[in-house]
Amino acid sequence: MTPGPHRHAPLPAGAARAPRRRALLQAGALVLLLGRQHIARGASIVAVRVWPAPEYTRITLESDELLRVRQHFVSDPPRLAVDIEGIDLNPELRELVAKVRPDDPNIERIRVGQNAPGVVRLVVDLKQPARPQVFSLAPVAAYGHRLVFDLYPQTPVDPLEALIAERLRDAPAPRGAAADGGHALGLPATAEPPDPLGELIARTESQRKSAAAAPPPMTPRPAAHTDRLIIIALDPGHGGEDPGAIGPGGTREKDVVLKVAHLLRERINATTVDGNPMRAYLTRDGDYFVPLATRVQKARRVQADLFVSIHADAFTNPEARGASVFALSQSGASSSAARWLANKENQADLVGGLNVRAKDQHVQRALLDMSTTAQINDSLKLGSVLLGEIGNVGRLHKPRVEQAGFAVLKAPDIPSVLVETAFISNPQEEARLRTSAYQEQLADALMRGIMRYFAKNPPLARSRTV
Repeated sequence: MTPGPHRHAPLPAGAARAPRRRALLQAGALVLLLGRQHIARGASIVAVRVWPAPEYTRITLESDELLRVRQHFVSDPPRLAVDIEGIDLNPELRELVAKVRPDDPNIERIRVGQNAPGVVRLVVDLKQPARPQVFSLAPVAAYGHRLVFDLYPQTPVDPLEALIAERLRDAPAPRGAAADGGHALGLPATAEPPDPLGELIARTESQRKSAAAAPPPMTPRPAAHTDRLIIIALDPGHGGEDPGAIGPGGTREKDVVLKVAHLLRERINATTVDGNPMRAYLTRDGDYFVPLATRVQKARRVQADLFVSIHADAFTNPEARGASVFALSQSGASSSAARWLANKENQADLVGGLNVRAKDQHVQRALLDMSTTAQINDSLKLGSVLLGEIGNVGRLHKPRVEQAGFAVLKAPDIPSVLVETAFISNPQEEARLRTSAYQEQLADALMRGIMRYFAKNPPLARSRTV
């Protein structure tokens, strides 16, 4: 009998799958061994920052991975509780407690603790009722993932009222009165400098009372001047999370331009135009981030007569140097360099951290499409006189006012310019920008330019008075 084909004896059930199972287990053990550190630890906090400001306070937690959070706001007493999942308490998070400044207008204190395994609870105790915004930002520039808490006061301060109140606070006491009781002690009264705003307020109040007691005249008296505050909006670029350009020596653009703005504010607040007091309004008065469209909004809320955005230029070539002045363009940039710079400046919101889910973003963005030909023409006039004065204290990069689509210049009813004071990327100009002497010279030049502009373009009479 011819033998049939050779057959193996059948294996026990499951024995055929055993080698495959062993191979998978060995591979899995290797994966766990190699990836255990990443799988077990989850996200890590690498930096924490607190940015206090009168308008809002921002808390930033920077991490190497996206953070998952659950938040709960308690109104009485006001506090924000946030559970951050997938992390453990580390030294960086503990530092957050000490970063709250006593003069923070919004935050009383911060408490952090390990609420559960893998869950850190952060509680922000507030000084006043707030409208918190909590959102995440994707990695950009030098930053990793960022979890942001923006704490806005429930009742925001009206910037125009604050500006007038500040001016009244700075006004000297009325003539003949002694704030320290000098007359009661028989001391001679000291001579007081004239106070145009105080006189204007007294005159306005007297006219109001007279109008209430008697019928108005048949023909109105023509005004000799505008009878109002002349407000200059100063916009120090960048701030907070957005340092702006950084020079080879480590100088940050946001710091230099804020100093120049403070010096220019001093000069503006001490000046009058045709007897009317001037007042400077800063879109940011400290180291905090303000979105581009919000800067435009703030200038319009105070009904500013002029808008001057102050920056320090930067380029990949360290040899680039000189100051520049820019106005808005509706029909394209005046040069490829102007277009490049506008695109770079318009990305400040990405670095600074804009909450794109905020409800007022549609309103803010709408403002950026309302520019007018008249505004641009006036901006070119302002830019021309500013450029001429800056050229007297330093080198100019271009001898004419350039134009491009800068988002921050799009207030439809305010002459607006952007001043690049020098190239912070140039080592010589960076060193000069750091000196108080050059900062003073820049402030003087900008002040002279503003006054030259008003000499030929008097402020329009408006309904705004004080």
